[in-house]
Amino acid sequence: MEKFLFDNQDNLIRIAFSAPVIYAIVILYIRLVGKRATSQMNSFDWIVTVAMGSLVASTIILKDISILEGAFSILLLLLMQLILTKLMVHSSALRKVVRSSPQLLVYNGEFLEDNMASERIVKNEILSAIRHRGVQNIKEVHAVVLETDATFSVITKEEDNAPYTLADVQGLPEGLKEDLEKRNEKED
Repeated sequence: MEKFLFDNQDNLIRIAFSAPVIYAIVILYIRLVGKRATSQMNSFDWIVTVAMGSLVASTIILKDISILEGAFSILLLLLMQLILTKLMVHSSALRKVVRSSPQLLVYNGEFLEDNMASERIVKNEILSAIRHRGVQNIKEVHAVVLETDATFSVITKEEDNAPYTLADVQGLPEGLKEDLEKRNEKED
């Protein structure tokens, strides 16, 4: 029972030293590789953030991992993310593999059941997002989109630019995608 509460002071001293050092290293790395390292722009970024947190905790708590090993593993993870995101900027094929696409869930006040089922989203979640936006009636909603970062965008009918913002969204009703492409061609 004694080890359950307190093992020895050497562990506490090691933790007291390693925590601020690793914290400073993570801040330095994030400044070097950019804000995206801790963002949740998409599921890949979220995975990197969680993995980095695990590496930080392991480095601070576990005796078997030195500060240098932990710092190096965090650096490698962030560099892999940096390289991948730079490659994604130049490769639409890679973007399609790594990043999900936004999905239309409501269009002109009507729930799109097939799209909701494919994303495993229920009506209550969508209604919550609509209420959060301050909209009282589903008929006032032009579109609800499940974004790549798993947030909901609610576009009301009163917003003039609504159709244009749906250009990259998956699951559009028949004819709307062609409509959007024609409108975008006219503007270019």
